[in-house]
Amino acid sequence: MAPMRLLPAAGHRRMPWKNGGGETVEIAISPADAGLDGFDWRLSMATVATDGPFSIFPGIDRSLAVIRGAGMELSVAGVGSCSLDPAAEPFAFPADQPTTARLIDGPITDLNLMTRRAGFVHEMERMRVAGPVDLAVVSEIVLLLCVSGQVGVQIRGETVDLAPLDALLIDRRGLAEAGGVNGEGLLMVCRIRERMPA
Repeated sequence: MAPMRLLPAAGHRRMPWKNGGGETVEIAISPADAGLDGFDWRLSMATVATDGPFSIFPGIDRSLAVIRGAGMELSVAGVGSCSLDPAAEPFAFPADQPTTARLIDGPITDLNLMTRRAGFVHEMERMRVAGPVDLAVVSEIVLLLCVSGQVGVQIRGETVDLAPLDALLIDRRGLAEAGGVNGEGLLMVCRIRERMPA
């Protein structure tokens, strides 16, 4: 894999939800030719326009963050409920547990990071960028999604500018520096690594 690969917003793949209830915008998936039942990890966005159930993904762990809209109440069997809006921290839960969403005030767009539990672990965080910020690439894979603003990412002397909904896939070699290019930017930072043997 190259040290970093730009995934422009115009190239994201649109596809129906697994349960047919809406549309997903797939940003990145591994392996690249994997289907919804065979991926190791997957990053996607979805527009939720009505209350209802989420798709079930056996053996998958999931983190979800609201990036547009007023927010929603999420209820996960065996885990509990939480309120998510664009200021809330991402919520991690098992994707194979029945999950339902109730919208707070109209449609929302969420960001979903999913990894296969048997082999991988992940984390997701929001990062506001208004100047140089060091990103230690210690996970095998780091995915950056620009939610708003303009963000420049530099690694090994090469700079990539991210516009809203552009993403960048970085492998673990080296360090990346993200800085505001045209004002403040908001990044979602997703880190994926292989699960260590017990």
